[in-house]
Amino acid sequence: MGRMTATPATHRPKRVLLAAPRGYCAGVDRAVIAVEKALEQYGAPVYVRHEIVHNKYVVQTLERKGAIFVDQATEVPPGNIVMFSAHGVAPTVHEEARQGRLATIDATCPLVTKVHKEAIRYAKEDFDILLIGHEGHEEVIGTSGEAPDHIQLVDGPEDVARVEVRDPSRVVWLSQTTLSVDETMETVDALKDKFPQLVSPPSDDICYATQNRQTAIKELAGQAELVIVVGSKNSSNSIRMVEVAKQAGVPAAHLVDFASEIDEAWLEGVTSVGLSSGASVPDVLVQEVLEWLSQRGYADVELVKTADEHLTFSLPKELRRDLRAEAARLVGE
Repeated sequence: MGRMTATPATHRPKRVLLAAPRGYCAGVDRAVIAVEKALEQYGAPVYVRHEIVHNKYVVQTLERKGAIFVDQATEVPPGNIVMFSAHGVAPTVHEEARQGRLATIDATCPLVTKVHKEAIRYAKEDFDILLIGHEGHEEVIGTSGEAPDHIQLVDGPEDVARVEVRDPSRVVWLSQTTLSVDETMETVDALKDKFPQLVSPPSDDICYATQNRQTAIKELAGQAELVIVVGSKNSSNSIRMVEVAKQAGVPAAHLVDFASEIDEAWLEGVTSVGLSSGASVPDVLVQEVLEWLSQRGYADVELVKTADEHLTFSLPKELRRDLRAEAARLVGE
């Protein structure tokens, strides 16, 4: 029997392992379509408070169509339409819009709204609420604003030591929807060690799309020498995907907005490239990366499928109304 020899990496066929699912989730799809529908129905300008989703390409595309992105609702001139982003807002922002005589469209992802409702419910029951999330993230600011006197932020397992509560028998944890599943459960375990009677939310707060994309990335990481995640630097779920890939053992993982940001040096000695995209990324950007890789010898594409996604959300109900007329009436009051 002849001796078997390993094929040198340089002679192995180059390939791309393409994650499925990837890209747009139901909440992002809903929010982006909501901006497009508003522009179509009411004409430009339509103001959007903060980036509708955390993706540079999407924001630039919507700006070209007539959307105007602002940091605060107070920047919008009275008598206009303002849309709230998929990340959700605090009740004070709704009040600012009302005071500013603005017609509003709420494009908050329904899965974020679920967390808001949980926060309101547990605050009414006078629980201390431990919100696991990243300080300064828009979603965290919005959720915290629902019950500021009851919520304290826990930014990872290392934050648990400083947490104090009024009554250890009345404490619940909630979370930002776009976190690393593994790190969140590590934080929850540390909180349970400190507060054995810690209550869990009725259902997992980390959204299905975040979990599915992280599961697919782990699968890729076990087969690739390099993982590329398409996503913006301010996208929490995209950043987490890169972290999850590294934790799963891939030698290198990088986040890029566009194919032009890929460094050819990353491909040195690499035969298998794993490719995925964050939940706010349109697939056109992934196709551009595939084309870029194909031109460099990575023409063989294998789909790595770990889940099917069929969830869709209906568009914000405000789009059924004549918001231009409403806005004009608000100014006249």
